Amino acid sequence: MGYDLAQAVTFAGTDRRTPQSHQSATGIPLGAGPTMTPTSPSVPDRIAVVGRGRLGPALADALRPFAEVSLHGRGATGTEADLVLLCVPDHQIAAAAALIAPGRLVGHCSGATGLDPLAPHEALGLHPLMTVSAAGASFAGAGAAIGGSTPRARGVAAALAQVLGLRAVPLEDADRPAYHAAASVASNFLITLEAWAEELLPCDRALLAPLVRASVESWATQGPERALTGPIARADEATVARQRAVVAARTPERLALWDELTTATEALAARSRASAPLPPAPAGAAR
Repeated sequence: MGYDLAQAVTFAGTDRRTPQSHQSATGIPLGAGPTMTPTSPSVPDRIAVVGRGRLGPALADALRPFAEVSLHGRGATGTEADLVLLCVPDHQIAAAAALIAPGRLVGHCSGATGLDPLAPHEALGLHPLMTVSAAGASFAGAGAAIGGSTPRARGVAAALAQVLGLRAVPLEDADRPAYHAAASVASNFLITLEAWAEELLPCDRALLAPLVRASVESWATQGPERALTGPIARADEATVARQRAVVAARTPERLALWDELTTATEALAARSRASAPLPPAPAGAAR
């Protein structure tokens, strides 16, 4: 029997009977997807996960407490499954979907790709907004983009997200490129910047890691204007000039990028100063 959201089952410390509504630090609602009731779609009994990279095995392991899950390489037809989840590169989704036998739900786990490549199947999308390493992943608490070509497909996508502990956000196909670009800026480009920091000051990255973690946590809890610190935030032009000189000497190929980031950070600092509360006026001062 498939896992029904109306059942009282606890997974990763959370009662799954009632979906939780979440809100990010910036006020964007997370988990504002379809309301789950006892008549909502449940997780299908049999799920075939196609793709033996990092995401496929991690999803298969996470879903096994709730369904009969099988893991396959590319070329699978999914004849023994009620739902086939494709964890393959974006450019291979259409070819993989074309091999799936008719009559079952077919989903992909791409953040940037719409549902059209899954046609003519009844289709769903489930993209966990979480990095997956060779050691696997913990999905609980992460965001996820979901979608479906039918109400049933959308409900199953929401059910999958819920049992995985994901905070689901329904996403239209037209918004997927922006969603995925934002994820790349927030995650992939951050790693690129940290690699650059290591080039500027060859050292044990443990020296910089606490600063990175504190900065990200401040951004998540306070927003960018209040989280920004450093010489640009203080309008310390002399220090910024000395930093630029070092960048020009040690990583000259990235000087243009430094200048672009400086300009963007100056604009953020200006917004931060404009939004800062005024200091209290001295006693007796005119108001």
